[in-house]
Amino acid sequence: MKSCKIIVVLMAGLALSWGLFLSTAAAKPIKIGVLGPMSFTQGEGHWNGATMAAEEVNAAGGIQVGKEKREIELVKVDTNEFLSIPDATNAVEMAVSRHKVDFLVGGFRTEAVLVMQDIAMESKTVFIGCGAAHPQLCTRVLDDYDTYKYWFRLTPINSSYLGKVDFILLGTAGAIIKKELGVEKVKVAIVAEKAAWADPIVAAAQKIIPEKMGMEVAGVWRPSPVATDCSAELSAIQRAGAHIVFTTFSSSVGLTFAKQMGELKVPAAPVGINVESQKSGFWEATNGAGNYVLTINTYNPVKISEFTIPFVEDYRKRYGEMPNYTAGTHDAIKILQVAIEKAGTINSDEVVKMLEATDLNTAAGRVVFDKSHDVTWGPNYVTALGTQWRDGEMKCVWPYNWEGVTYEGSVPYKLPPWMVEYWKNK
Repeated sequence: MKSCKIIVVLMAGLALSWGLFLSTAAAKPIKIGVLGPMSFTQGEGHWNGATMAAEEVNAAGGIQVGKEKREIELVKVDTNEFLSIPDATNAVEMAVSRHKVDFLVGGFRTEAVLVMQDIAMESKTVFIGCGAAHPQLCTRVLDDYDTYKYWFRLTPINSSYLGKVDFILLGTAGAIIKKELGVEKVKVAIVAEKAAWADPIVAAAQKIIPEKMGMEVAGVWRPSPVATDCSAELSAIQRAGAHIVFTTFSSSVGLTFAKQMGELKVPAAPVGINVESQKSGFWEATNGAGNYVLTINTYNPVKISEFTIPFVEDYRKRYGEMPNYTAGTHDAIKILQVAIEKAGTINSDEVVKMLEATDLNTAAGRVVFDKSHDVTWGPNYVTALGTQWRDGEMKCVWPYNWEGVTYEGSVPYKLPPWMVEYWKNK
């Protein structure tokens, strides 16, 4: 009799174990394709952010889909989009057809992302963009909702909003120059790399600076995106008497220009877009000459939300550098998690409905998608940041008392001290 009881217990145990096994086996992972130029820092940011998010979600048991928990499986998709749009096309087609990913995040170069977007939409795969800024990516949703509703853009803010922040930073520096140096007419040197994306910014700056900002254009300079010597431009800028150098740099010239400007102690404030100065290695690469460079940015260890500082510090501890904006794949996956759990399914149409209802604090700010599936920009939503290098540290200096917004940990903007000394002695 006793042996029978033992057998029953063993069988019950085996049944329970088998049931658990079946339950685990049934919970297939959710596949998320991470798109990016993986040989470049932008692609590394995509992958690093996504990896952190996936590990955090999986450590907590996975994403709750109906009655089961499903872990995330990331698929690294090297788009090589800097060098070849056909490579990007092939990579996305392979992710969708061969790897059968359930969702896509990432992408960087607009020209490539437009093509990748079409492939994702054709397969009705939800794609959260984390890299390309062109407005057309989202106006497509308005123009043809049924086809493009599976697209959402998370980071960066679109180029129109980038322009707004760019001119806000310029206006902030101009106001401080007027107040601290007693300058009546601030002169601005417009310096932009010779590239198509910079053309509209130059055109807008030439019109807005004199007509709407009350400042004077000291001249326009367009160095090569890969220039290794900008001393001629810097000498001319100094001769023109510029108080501000309004920069538009996405490539290596940003490093060259900032380094030489600091070494020559040009008495002007560098303000604008300088992607090279968003990187942690900028300080070492300029031997400290990049001091006081101000640029638009996305992440900094300030309290944009309760998630910002933990994310930035964890990222820095793990990868030894600040996250660039493509690391917004971290936020993208967390947003997807919430949408899937609310939908109770990974069905694209149902997830889209939940994504459209997103109102969530993320590391980059509060995310609410508008009708074009773009992030809402402005006070109390995602704003982007202005960061300034100060003696080896990247400080957040904007928003600071802007429209009622100051992120805890931000500090006031400062003019370069050699510039202050020069103009006060003029």
